[in-house]
Amino acid sequence: MGKIAFEEAFSAGEGIPDYVNPENFLDAGSTEPDYVSPDISQRLADLGAGRLAEMDAAGIDYLLLSLTAPGIQAITDPKRAVTLARLANDKACAAVAAHPTRFGGMAALPMQDPAAAVTELERCVNELGFPAVMLNGFTNIGDVETGWYYDHERYLPFWKRVEELGVPVYIHPRDPLPGASAAYEEHPELFGAVWTFTVEGATHALRLMTSGLFDKFPKLTIILGHLGETLPANMWRIEHRAAKMGKLVKAQKPLRHYLQNNFYVTTSGNFHTPTLNATMDELGSDRVLFSADYPYESMREAADWFDNAAINENDRAKIGYLNARRLFNLPEKIGKQA
Repeated sequence: MGKIAFEEAFSAGEGIPDYVNPENFLDAGSTEPDYVSPDISQRLADLGAGRLAEMDAAGIDYLLLSLTAPGIQAITDPKRAVTLARLANDKACAAVAAHPTRFGGMAALPMQDPAAAVTELERCVNELGFPAVMLNGFTNIGDVETGWYYDHERYLPFWKRVEELGVPVYIHPRDPLPGASAAYEEHPELFGAVWTFTVEGATHALRLMTSGLFDKFPKLTIILGHLGETLPANMWRIEHRAAKMGKLVKAQKPLRHYLQNNFYVTTSGNFHTPTLNATMDELGSDRVLFSADYPYESMREAADWFDNAAINENDRAKIGYLNARRLFNLPEKIGKQA
């Protein structure tokens, strides 16, 4: 069946950090993981024939290109972040222009400077036609030990503009700050997609929920990968205990309300049918979307699993492409035959 995917990474070069560079793992206190290999670098850089061939083999009609983590968020100099975000978005735009029925783009933003992030957001949406934003976790400002999360009040004007433009924001996780990595000492195998991404992604989402952000901007839409970074499975307990925290939690509604009304989750890198079914039980199939997590995961493995997963065909169609088409307001004519 035809599918739409959108946690499908590319690298822009230009000195923008990515996890394929072993130095980025070493900075975080870990060692080079098994999936860092030359062919990952090549696939990240390929915005043409090779990527299209992988899509065709997996039955993926269309994908949104997203700058690989940690990307712009790891650039400590705000002025350089502004410059490189624009370069990365222009590179994605060129790929979209070359293959307009197969590729779209997700905006990479310099969150080091919230006003500049708004300016680049507006350019990406209004001029480049990007239907979504990709933020690769918290943003470093000044040095690698200083990270800003997006519940901070400095980002309220940014969120206001995001809501006005009506574009969803994908928050992809990254490794914790070096100074917050003591729990993983002597266990580098737990960094990245094995575990630290999940902890960071879930924590960032909970910060947004408990801060009251969605009470201020109730139309915001956030996307989480990997079937929600464990939040659908854990939300009952989180909400149950948060309700006993009183005024410490600034949110006006139960946390489950925000998960079910302000969030979507994708199948990226989590190809497990019982987990998918549990996620649908918590969120409903209208809030789940197909993605692969290429090139860190295989498009073909993702597609083979999804196309044969024990779910009903109505849900398969919604998750595979209908929900994404609606969420991103995609044109009718996309795909190889368009």
